[in-house]
Parts: sequence; structure tokens; C-alpha cells
Amino acid sequence: MRLAALPLLLAPLLLSPMAHAAALSVCTEASPEGFDVVQYNSLTTTNASADVLMNRLVDFDTDSGKVVAGLADSWEVTPDGLTYVFKLHPQVKFHRTEYFSPTRELTAEDVKFSFDRMLDPANPWHKVAQSGFPHAQSMQLPALIKKIDALDPLTVRFTLDHPDSTFLATLSMGFASIYSAEYADKLMKAGTPEKLNSQPIGSGPFIFTRFQKDASIRYKANPDYFRGKPSVDPLIFAITPDANVRLQKLRRNECQIALSPKPLDVQAALKEPTLQVEKTDAFMTAFVGINSQHPPLDKPEVRQAINLAFDKANYVKAVFEDTAEPANGPYPPNTWSYARGLPGYPHDVEKARALMAKAGLKDGFQTTIWTRPSGSLLNPNPSLSAQMLQSDLAEIGIQAEIRVIEWGELIRRAKAGEHDLLFMGWAGDNGDPDNFLTPQFSCAAVKSGTNFARYCNQDLDKLISAGKTTGEQGVRTKLYEQAQAQIQQQALWLPLAHPTAFALMRKEVEGYSVSPFGRQDYSKVSLK
Repeated sequence: MRLAALPLLLAPLLLSPMAHAAALSVCTEASPEGFDVVQYNSLTTTNASADVLMNRLVDFDTDSGKVVAGLADSWEVTPDGLTYVFKLHPQVKFHRTEYFSPTRELTAEDVKFSFDRMLDPANPWHKVAQSGFPHAQSMQLPALIKKIDALDPLTVRFTLDHPDSTFLATLSMGFASIYSAEYADKLMKAGTPEKLNSQPIGSGPFIFTRFQKDASIRYKANPDYFRGKPSVDPLIFAITPDANVRLQKLRRNECQIALSPKPLDVQAALKEPTLQVEKTDAFMTAFVGINSQHPPLDKPEVRQAINLAFDKANYVKAVFEDTAEPANGPYPPNTWSYARGLPGYPHDVEKARALMAKAGLKDGFQTTIWTRPSGSLLNPNPSLSAQMLQSDLAEIGIQAEIRVIEWGELIRRAKAGEHDLLFMGWAGDNGDPDNFLTPQFSCAAVKSGTNFARYCNQDLDKLISAGKTTGEQGVRTKLYEQAQAQIQQQALWLPLAHPTAFALMRKEVEGYSVSPFGRQDYSKVSLK
């Protein structure tokens, strides 16, 4: 009789681990600049704020390549392309935390507030963002969106000034996240609007609990998430700048996912029975931004010479260890409208020297190369990259001093245009080529700081703008081919590589996939 009772005693013990959600720790490579995502343009910040804490009206589905429902269940567009009406998902709740208890659910007023603060200089929240709204400004939303109306609690209408074929996809980007107008009002009345950046509130799958700069960010699962509570709880970002340390932590099960691994680490992980590797072709470009406002980099011949002097094939082999393809232009070759016929810049030191002489600089000049301290997907080995560029430039008389600058400061100073040559990368947020052209090469993006070439040219600007005013892909392709030809002829970048994006994981991780856009979704992840 007694033995029969034993399984009954054991049963709760066997079941109890299942009752607890498992903690998920992700080894990430840098600290976010803050949590008010609209103020920033780095992927690190988007991942730590928009991707886990917030939702947007629509999402971009990488598998189908289409815009899908987010906070909006459906939408209608008028035939002239000027009016978009969104029907919101009912009963979406904002986060409840120690510092905020919402009294109402998400409504059209929250959508209106989230965009008005970026678009309307008279909005009291407009001047709170110290560095402005880089994405909204470079995507030229203030000139595009005429007005936003909350028609009823669950219906919001956007009226545009002119048609824009990229508008819907733009709304899936991190900066288009929807904020709580109620929370914003509370902070403004208390005279603490800056807390929006340090104590965020969203409606997303996770709730912010704590941030220790350069150490960790902690989140808990949102029990009221409108798509269902995530099964991992808590979620921890273990900020680990060194890729070697990220791999070690993964092996010790201190992290279950490690982002931005070095190519060598990927090879090692493939051989380990406790680990697995996820990968995808990234919709990204690594490049060196050449500041065309700093003489003598303002001369096209000098920028062309830099492109010719650099041994790109050698660089891709050494730095990416064959996990990337050399770049010839702003975006990857599998993107529609990619200009295949452009010659690019072969490695030709003699031709580079001739161009330097033509520019009156046969004895060269002095300049600086800026790079980050720790590796990332778009720059796996920053010190080796900078040394290779430095060495190749010395061959044509350019003496370049390498400056290693902490990531947050690097971004801030580069947006202010302080750099000469800058190792940088750009990830598109959806499959649209404009996601590279407008933020990186438009005149508006010089003002907002995302145009790292600091180049404003009316002809190029017109081509990029015209590409958005039609939905006709054939017409857009022709315009974008012309834009790419001009970007290459002017040598605004030294394009480096289009990488393969990898993530290393413990074998027990399920439901995580690597996004070609670098976005992070932990809402469907579980640990078996």
C-alpha cells in the first residue's frame, strides 16, 4: 500500500518544473543608448527597446516579404494613396510596473501621440528628444504626414501630403513604436519627461525591470500581452562586448543565445553537441563612411582613390572568414533594383595614386579612421579592419590615425559629422531598397545625422524621392539604378561586405530565428 502512494508524492515534484517559466539569457554585444527608441538609430537600441517592449501598427513578415497586422488588425488605403485608415486590435493593455499603473487600454489617441511628438514642433514632447528624431527626420515623415486623426477609440486615420510607396513598410520600423499617451502625460505633469528614456512603458511581450549600463538589462514576461504571455520569464540581456566571452558563457549555459559570433566561433559551435547555429543572409551592408564635408575628402578623386587602394577581397577573407560577400554598393545583390552592371572599384594602387596626383595630393595627407572597440555582425574584428585600411591607405600616401571610440559615443559623434573615415554598418528594416537610400544618402538625412557620407546633392535627392512616389516597381527600379550609379561614381562609401547573420544557441532553445534585418523576437522562444 505504501509503495503505491510513492508515485503520487513524486508527481507534483516532476510537474513543478514545468509550472515555472524558464529564464532566457541572451549575450548581446553593447549597451543601448536609451529606451526611448525614437531618439536613436542604432540596432542595439532598437533590439533593447522596440523589439521587446513595444508594438507597432504593422509588422514586416520576413518569410512572406509582406506587411502584416500588428496593433492594427486591418487597414484601408484610398485609391489616390493619400489616406490610410487603421482598425486597432481591441483590449491591448499597456505595461503595469512599479512606476506606472495604466487606467485604460491602448487607443487611437496613443497612436496619434506617438507620431505627433515626432512630427509637430509645437508638441511639448517634441523638444524633449535631445538628439531629435533621426529616423522620422531622415525618412522625411514631417513633410509626408499631413495629419493624424483619432476617429474613434479603435480607428486612426493618417492623411499624407503625397503618395509614398514605402509608407506602410516604414510603419513596421522600430521608431514607429506606439507609446502610452497617459504615461507621457503623467511624466510631463511631474516635470520628469526624461524618464521615458530610462523607465519605458510599452504594450509589448516583455516589461522592463532593470538596466545596468555595460552589464545587463532585465525584463519580465508580460502576463497581459495581447498575443499571449511569452514562455520565457525573465528575459535577460547579458551585455558582453567580447565575442570570445559570449561563446564561453554559452558553453557554460550562462547564456542560451549568443548574438554576433565571430566566424571562427560559428565553426566551433557547429562541432559541439550542446550547441546549435541559426543563420540567414542579412539585409545589411558593412561600409566605411567617407565624410564628404571634410577636405580633402570633399574631392571625388580622393574618395575614388580610397576605394581603389583598398584590397577588399583580402579584407573579406581575413575579417569575415568567408561568411560575407564583398559589397559593391549600398545594398545586397538579392534586393530588387540592385544595379548589376556597375563596374565597382577594383584593387588598383597605381590608378589610386594617379587620382591622388590629379587631386593635387600626390604626397598624400593625414586623416583619421574611427572604429568601435568590440566586434559586431557588421564588423567582426574592428581592430584588424582598421589596421588593414590604414595599411592600404599608406600605400597611396594617406596617413590615417586609428581612433577606437566606445559605441554610444561613436554613434553620437558620427551623427554630428565629426568623423573622417568611419567603420559603420546599416541594416534595412524591411526588404525595400529605399531603407538604405533615404536614410543614408538623402539631404534630410544629413540634417538628422544618419547620412554618414554627409553628402547632399539635389539630383541624387530627386531620384531617391521620386522612387517613393510611385508603387510601380519597374519605374522605381530605373530610378534606384540611376541613384546607385551616382553613389558609386561619387564614391560616397567604401562598401565592404554583406554578411551572413548568425546566432549561436543552446540545443534546448526552440522558436528563435535570425532576422535578415537584425531585429530580435523572443516572444515565441521556449526552452525544452
